[in-house]
Amino acid sequence: MIIYALAWLLGVAINWNPLALLGVLLVVVLSAAFFSTFSLIIACLVKTRERFMGIGQVLTMPLFFASNAIYPISIMPAWLQVISHVNPLTYEVDALRALMLTQATSSYGIGPDLVILVVATAILVFIGGRLYPSVVI
Repeated sequence: MIIYALAWLLGVAINWNPLALLGVLLVVVLSAAFFSTFSLIIACLVKTRERFMGIGQVLTMPLFFASNAIYPISIMPAWLQVISHVNPLTYEVDALRALMLTQATSSYGIGPDLVILVVATAILVFIGGRLYPSVVI
């Protein structure tokens, strides 16, 4: 809601279609589940809070910079384009741009973006489900 309010205040052309708003909500929930589970997996693998925070930042910052959140994939070096195409954050940003802005289009399609986010989240939930019981016991 904060992003929508700021965009409205700045005069950005927002897509207020109810289906687009539901799509944004779905993408945000999937992304939150993905990154929460990603953090859970890191926490299961390391034993101290300090290591968790350090390793978490070392892993999440490259994910951000290797996505299309800051600049287009087309201007990235070839090796970074490969990483960007397997990065779930790329598909999250692509879907959110297409759903939130009136004149934006998805590079990959909203359907494929959602499928990739669901599959990536499911894989991490499976891994996290396997790792978590060994930490609790």
